[in-house]
Amino acid sequence: MMRIFPKKAVFIPVVVSISILFMTFFPVCTVRGEEQEMRPSQLYARYAVLMDADTGRILFAKSGSEEAPMASTTKIMTCILALENSQLNGEVSVSENAESQPEVKLGMKSGQKFYLKDLLYSLMLESHNDSAVAIAEYVCGDVETFADMMNEKAEELNCTSTYFITPNGLDAKDENGTHHTTAADLANIMRYCIMDSPQRELFLDITRTEKYTFSDLGGNRSYSCTNHNAFLKMMDGALSGKTGFTADAGYCYVGALRDDGRTFIVALLACGWPNNKGYKWSDTKKLMEYGIENYTYREITPDIDRKYITVRNGYTGGFPTGSGAEIPIYIQGDPLKVLAGSGDEVECRLELPDHLNAPVAEDDKIGQAVYTLDGIRIAVYPVCAGESVSERTLKACFDYVSSLYLK
Repeated sequence: MMRIFPKKAVFIPVVVSISILFMTFFPVCTVRGEEQEMRPSQLYARYAVLMDADTGRILFAKSGSEEAPMASTTKIMTCILALENSQLNGEVSVSENAESQPEVKLGMKSGQKFYLKDLLYSLMLESHNDSAVAIAEYVCGDVETFADMMNEKAEELNCTSTYFITPNGLDAKDENGTHHTTAADLANIMRYCIMDSPQRELFLDITRTEKYTFSDLGGNRSYSCTNHNAFLKMMDGALSGKTGFTADAGYCYVGALRDDGRTFIVALLACGWPNNKGYKWSDTKKLMEYGIENYTYREITPDIDRKYITVRNGYTGGFPTGSGAEIPIYIQGDPLKVLAGSGDEVECRLELPDHLNAPVAEDDKIGQAVYTLDGIRIAVYPVCAGESVSERTLKACFDYVSSLYLK
């Protein structure tokens, strides 16, 4: 059901009271739109988000806005920036800094050269830390400048609770803080990688590859990479994903799935520590199934009940009365499909001036209709004049009187 609110309407929030005892012993995850049965105790992850990739709307969150280390899930940002700012056939020279990175690593040696494309597979399939540094140094010259690029991209994506220090996600700290993100920000970065980036298809191709082999440019050594994203074989429609683990971050994961035209993203942080490597797969599957079962597409038809707006000094014929005229208005636009749960409501807010000034032509844009779902803006349509109205002038009045008496 759609509700329409005028621009200046006063909203009275509805407060649902829940007893302190219930909240203490049965805490509930944040589910936008309505309270659902899924509880934090049913997820292993300390921080989790389920996102609709089409709109960026968060469908389910457990501490989704709290900051935490993200380990090698960092590498989705490293990968997409390399794809967007370099050529795949670029020749990457290995530095001593790249060689010195800790496990997990490719085992590259200072002075070796590789194609960027090959190192991207090493980065995303095996999560090699030395490949991440070599890529960062190739793209920007040094790790610090690449980290600046990562943070600039995060800001561009409105990931305001994310801070990058390293391209590989190893635990790090500097004068500005620790290397961290939130589940919501991480999901949003993945959304960009698979939905909006001009290199999204390449990103998907790399992250969905099962096995990949390559050699250094000197032909001195061959390497083989196997994809460690087990989710790709867990559920039909799995698109992409990246695992991560450090001592501070615990097990982390971000992944995407497409089902019947719907695209869901799950981001998990602090999802167990050794020996609980499988927790992330359990949580991911549970959240994906929750999205598939509870959210379907709903069509929004841009329409309003008969509504009028005053046109000051407007004249539509006849003997002029009052200070103007009233004309009908309508919303212009095609229907829109949005992903919604059974308890979600689509709301329409008309943003209109208090009045118009004559003259007004039919179909003139006079305002806009903003559609929101669970407080998230999903569409904006123009509101237009349904009729033309001329300006009331002395000549118009004289012409009308003349038509009555000078026939």
